[in-house]
Amino acid sequence: MGGAKNVYASVKSYSKRGKLLKKSDFQTLAESRDLDELMTRIKNTIYGDSISEVQKPYTSQGIESALRSHLADTHYSIAKTSGNSGVLDAYYMKFIVSNLKSILKGKALGKPQEEIETHVNLHAEELIKQRDVVIKALVSKDLEEAVASLNSVQFGEEIAKAAALYSERKNVQIFDTYFDKILIQHLAGAMKNYADKDATKLVGMDVDFYNILSVIRGKFWGLKEDQIQDLIVAQTPTTKELLGRMIAAATIKDAFNELSNTKYKTLIPQTEKELDAIAEFERAFEMAIYQTAIRSFTKMFSFATIVGITKLTAFEVRNLAAIAFAVEQKIPTEITMSKLILEVE
Repeated sequence: MGGAKNVYASVKSYSKRGKLLKKSDFQTLAESRDLDELMTRIKNTIYGDSISEVQKPYTSQGIESALRSHLADTHYSIAKTSGNSGVLDAYYMKFIVSNLKSILKGKALGKPQEEIETHVNLHAEELIKQRDVVIKALVSKDLEEAVASLNSVQFGEEIAKAAALYSERKNVQIFDTYFDKILIQHLAGAMKNYADKDATKLVGMDVDFYNILSVIRGKFWGLKEDQIQDLIVAQTPTTKELLGRMIAAATIKDAFNELSNTKYKTLIPQTEKELDAIAEFERAFEMAIYQTAIRSFTKMFSFATIVGITKLTAFEVRNLAAIAFAVEQKIPTEITMSKLILEVE
């Protein structure tokens, strides 16, 4: 890692950390009676500028899109400041992957292009001059053509696999999982070059989260062992054994119980219903990642703080988007607050 650049990026990360919204800020926003009031309240936060472009009549989709543009700018500047970091580049790919997920799921469900477009924000692609890839997929007449349009990109093979498995299982979440796999492969590959233990821990949690969840989801979808195996991203010998035992487990509950001798034992869900258990586990793991990101700020000038702020700003924007949706749908404040990724008091 470039020393001086890293120090500067770390200092910037600290200043951004100090500007993150507090739980009380989220509470105030979640209590908004409608989107007009929410917009007024967001204007009093550091996100004021980022939503100034949003046009009336307000929609949660419009607000989320503006926030995503802001997040892309933030992550782009963090990556630029800290020099050439494969890890930050991999996190940045999330924006592009998220658009491709929306497009392919939309095509799979036969949605018209106009409808799919409302879920796509190309600001991140514009910053790195990668619009064409996404546009080509978007204007394709159907799923098959969209998949074909992507076959020349670096992860075309994985997308083709996703489409094949989708046609067999007819579950659009398969696209989510395969696109996440592409992201995690990049992350795991980039991580090999880092000695920073705290950063490795944070990125390693993302890899574990993806792998464990993919095994559980694969079992839930009734995939064959080799199909589940194909979802897994490069592993250390210990996690490889663990994932193997999880795949071989008779039930999802048994698979979760394989975690009881690992550092993730506290995350094992207590719920009996499979779908609820998966959701509970997912939330618990994300909270653990969030807590680890916060703890990454104990050492000044480390790469971990830069990864940490990348994660924390992403969680923050996700919380704000969730609040916008909840206010629009008139979801009670306490339910909204219980769904956010926040510090446990």
